[in-house]
Amino acid sequence: MNIDQVLDEYSKMCDGYATARAHRTYLEEYKKSLLALLMKGAELKGHKTVSAQEREAYSDNEYIAWLGNLKVAVEEEERLRYHIKKTEMEIEVWRSREATNRFERKAYGA
Repeated sequence: MNIDQVLDEYSKMCDGYATARAHRTYLEEYKKSLLALLMKGAELKGHKTVSAQEREAYSDNEYIAWLGNLKVAVEEEERLRYHIKKTEMEIEVWRSREATNRFERKAYGA
């Protein structure tokens, strides 16, 4: 295992994860604005109660499309997160092997 290459990949994944996390957070926060806009539109269409406006907002095609985007963002973030965890485990295995090698060299006077 080339540890320098692994660390370089790790750094790139962390950058990608940060971007994916920011995108997911944006989409989650945008939900509030989107629902408010859709509920306002439902009110203009004659839906006077909040529950009716909310029902209309949740069933709106724009909201359903937004859910698809959120799904993709969560999937990307989780994919990167688990790839980072895998890389961290690989680094730990490398560290353990290096420690074992040092111990063996010391024990056998190499």
